[in-house]
Amino acid sequence: MKPATIDWIVPPAVRPGDLVGVCAPSAPIIPERFQRGLAILARHLTLRVPDGLGERRAAGYLAGDDQQRADELTAMLVDPDVRAIVVARGGYGLTRVLPLVDPTLLARDPKPIVGFSDAVALLAWAAGARVRAIHGPVVSQLGDLPESDVTALVAMLTDPRPLGRLDARLRPLGATRAVAGVLVPANLKMLAHLVGTPWQLDPDDAVLLIEEIGERPYAVDRDLTQLELAGLMRGARGVVVGDLIRCTTVPGGADDPTAARAVVAERLAAFGLPGWWDAPVGHGPRNRALPFGARVEIDEAGGWSILDGAVV
Repeated sequence: MKPATIDWIVPPAVRPGDLVGVCAPSAPIIPERFQRGLAILARHLTLRVPDGLGERRAAGYLAGDDQQRADELTAMLVDPDVRAIVVARGGYGLTRVLPLVDPTLLARDPKPIVGFSDAVALLAWAAGARVRAIHGPVVSQLGDLPESDVTALVAMLTDPRPLGRLDARLRPLGATRAVAGVLVPANLKMLAHLVGTPWQLDPDDAVLLIEEIGERPYAVDRDLTQLELAGLMRGARGVVVGDLIRCTTVPGGADDPTAARAVVAERLAAFGLPGWWDAPVGHGPRNRALPFGARVEIDEAGGWSILDGAVV
């Protein structure tokens, strides 16, 4: 699907007293991190958490079997009192449950869905229903983020106003030029793994924002090359790079993103695309919530503005 051509349904803002649902459609939660993040979110929003979710212990790499995880998500979608959904954790598993969840449920009762990493698959699924989602922190990450990122997420759910000019200036990654398009924030591995599925994202006329964790530079190269060979990079307006956490040549060494960033710069130059880096997005110490599919403008010096809100 091409986010630039989607006639977006923008969900209503979360109002005081509205419920925000929390579900775990991917990997099993780590209870201590989850409870810490849940307490932080509960200071700002009224939450609905499925019975027993906070006590689930890691067993394998999934937070329940496929039907259980799909049913938990579906229950949030059909509950009229739940006005937004925040994913508990990323990891792995969402692509397994997407065929089991009816996207017309979201289209009939639009509500913003928040997540990143593995949850990019869920954001793409929401885009298939034409409903704008939010690329932002999962619950288990909130305890590791500054309060400003928490309040930014809450504001994105509750305030229809566009973000406008962002404080964090982007840094040029090779040759740049001013660009404008729709913002498609995505984990790079998930973006590549969605190719050929019903939820494939096409960054035609879009500004792609990528982040990654734990992939060596050659794997970053492989994923970007895969996207180009699949024809998905040819119409992009430009690429913004967020965190490249532990994307090092030698696992366990210093967490230096220089080599991975150099790979991205080389690939973008080969694709003829302008690039920027240092977006406060991803698995690192910052994860700024951003509206999926919103209009974005970036000037040549790296100033960027978001022109659409995530809610109305």
